[in-house]
Amino acid sequence: MREIGLDELKHLARGAAILGTGGGGDPYIGRLVAEQALREYGPVLAAELHEVPDDALVAGIGMIGAPTVMIEKLPAGEEAVTAFLTLQREIGRPITHVLPIEVGGMNSLAPFPVAASLGLPVLDADCMGRAFPMVQMVVCTLDGVLARPLAIADEKGNSIVLDVRDNHWAERLARSATIGMGCTALMSSFPMSGKQARDITIPGTLTLASRLGRLVEEVRRRHVDPCQAIAEFLGGRVLFTGKVVDVVRANDPGFAKGEAWLEGFAAHDGANCRLAFQNEHLVASCDGKVVASVPDLICVLDATGEPVPAERLRYGQRVTVVGAPCHPRWRTPEGLALVGPSAFGYSHAYTPLGA
Repeated sequence: MREIGLDELKHLARGAAILGTGGGGDPYIGRLVAEQALREYGPVLAAELHEVPDDALVAGIGMIGAPTVMIEKLPAGEEAVTAFLTLQREIGRPITHVLPIEVGGMNSLAPFPVAASLGLPVLDADCMGRAFPMVQMVVCTLDGVLARPLAIADEKGNSIVLDVRDNHWAERLARSATIGMGCTALMSSFPMSGKQARDITIPGTLTLASRLGRLVEEVRRRHVDPCQAIAEFLGGRVLFTGKVVDVVRANDPGFAKGEAWLEGFAAHDGANCRLAFQNEHLVASCDGKVVASVPDLICVLDATGEPVPAERLRYGQRVTVVGAPCHPRWRTPEGLALVGPSAFGYSHAYTPLGA
């Protein structure tokens, strides 16, 4: 296992926010909470999947709700620990490893206060390889691992446990509870054995995020275009460069849904781009043609390569839109049924980026 301290945490936060495709919770807020925990308790150990014993008990941590709300309704910092301990009491035996449910924004950092304060390792893996807005949108669903039991905690000290029949019901009931808690909360769920974690989770995503975050700083020092470097690192391409001319968003219900319109400049002068998002960017259309779509990654970056969360898009920003391929499991028929365009109500067929 290796230590993750304050220096790597800043790279991890940036890289995770890029991989989070605009969602996963505000990376700045998540980083502040995680840094506070590391300053108080020290570095966190990150374990690779091959280091996890078969009989380990692993549980996921993540934010649920509308990221726009968390900008004003700041977390208290103890929600993830409360949810985790609530889940542990419900299971009735110690949980040995903490797992990020998704690699994205705040959610890659959400396990760190738990791991730091309780002295547990974080797995260098996650259940999405990016960020998706709904509880059932994880590789666990493809492999029959249930979000059962599921514990939710808010910043006021409230916590509840849900016993659900499947992961779609977990989304429905957890979303309703989260709305009652003020549209944001932290959850702990998807308990699994070490063997299950090795077999089904997506490995190395914290390391990937750290490398990506560090890359941004390195290319800046060399005066290389960071957006192009990010696209090449992820095996993707630059889709559009332009200025945000309009944004429409709403919280509906317990999500941050909306659209943003961009007018192109430089290589895309005279063109336009529309981004549709539900917490995360789902579809990018240029001049009326879909150029990237879920489950592939649509990353919005400023000129320095910093990720721009969907909830922070605003008029006048100059941004670059990068598309990158998703994890191969999402391109299978089962994966597309769960997280493809039709899962979000879109009628267009999925065309893999780069095809």
